[in-house]
Amino acid sequence: MFAYHLDLALRSFKRSRALTALMVLAIALGIGACMTTLTVYHVLSGNPIPGKSDRLFDVELDAADKVNWQPGQEPTFQLTRFDAEALLRAGRAKRQVMMSGSNVAVQPDDAGIKPFYTRARMTSADFFAMFEAPFIYGSAWNAGDDAAKARVVVISKSLNDKVFGGADSVGRDITIRRATMRVVGVLADWRPVPHYFDLTAGNYAKGEDVYMPFSTAMDLKFGNSGNMDCWGDTGAASPRDLNAPCSWVQYWVELASPAEATAFRDYLVQYSDEQRRAGRFVRPTNVRLRNVMDWLVYRQVLPSDVTLQVWLAFGFLVVCLVNTMGLLLAKCLRRSGDIGVRRALGAPRGQIFLQFVVEAGVLGAAGGLLGLLLAWIGLWLVRLSPAEYAPLAQMDWAMLGVTIVLALAASLLAGLLPAWNAARVPPARHLKTL
Repeated sequence: MFAYHLDLALRSFKRSRALTALMVLAIALGIGACMTTLTVYHVLSGNPIPGKSDRLFDVELDAADKVNWQPGQEPTFQLTRFDAEALLRAGRAKRQVMMSGSNVAVQPDDAGIKPFYTRARMTSADFFAMFEAPFIYGSAWNAGDDAAKARVVVISKSLNDKVFGGADSVGRDITIRRATMRVVGVLADWRPVPHYFDLTAGNYAKGEDVYMPFSTAMDLKFGNSGNMDCWGDTGAASPRDLNAPCSWVQYWVELASPAEATAFRDYLVQYSDEQRRAGRFVRPTNVRLRNVMDWLVYRQVLPSDVTLQVWLAFGFLVVCLVNTMGLLLAKCLRRSGDIGVRRALGAPRGQIFLQFVVEAGVLGAAGGLLGLLLAWIGLWLVRLSPAEYAPLAQMDWAMLGVTIVLALAASLLAGLLPAWNAARVPPARHLKTL
């Protein structure tokens, strides 16, 4: 029976090609606009580390002075170097990482490659296991390298391709700001979306090319990039010195269970109380321990304009569906004679209803395919924009399936009223139109 209704639908389309094309275009425009914005939203609002996001926590302590302080306000979202190193030494979590971004000069040994600047991350040994960074060659350094201020680095695949021609570079030397560093590992292509562990680098920043021990970077007097909040008088000291009153270090911990998270938060409260008694902290104890998704919500990572665009696109889709519904109703009225003959020959209302539903479904399938093409064009235009997240606007298989399902569902919804209207009118009324 479905094949019969499909044949009727195709015959109907041939009789009114212009109207059919108009309905398909209306559905396609709505689906294309909707899926373009929905795909961008899907990419930008996704979980950057599924299966582990509820076990990774950003740590915040309030070490600042009381200038402009108000009760209940949020603490500084980064730690001082002193506090980060103290927490790292205590080792109260399964894994813990202190880190900050930097910009470094790379001086290739190949005279044919000019020196260049690239982004780096100063961090501790647990970084790669905690954030599940994938390796193609070698591995991470260890805690002993952190303690020894070893001159070792992990580099990205793109940097390895540029400097070493893509070969296994583990054990080879690379010059970073005139310091000779030994490569211990090469990462595969890796770009967490969002760049959740350091939002000061940009919510959707690319991954760094160089990773080095934090202790080594401080020993070599490397600078840092990103946000830095200082209070009081640093004097002649660098704001990156151990005792400088500046927060600029991100600190993350991995905790295996809610019980461990509760125990670690209690430890942070205890640590803050101790630092206040020692005279370092002057504000009341104020700690935060947020998991990945709570951290992204708190930092309002998803651009507000993207959410607005999704709502506007769905509104446009509704307008397109209303227009399609109107065209289907008009088409139904024009075919009242055919409907009357079928009803007079014994076709039940259910079959008439199904006939028009199948016709709407075919329109939806055609509109969905054309809408998919329009969505690809829309995403291509997004990728041409200067937005930080623009290169990420890619449609995956999940969104491809959503496109087809949405097109079919939308067209069937638009076709319900015309189908019901065609099925409920008595045959005699239709036969009068012959």
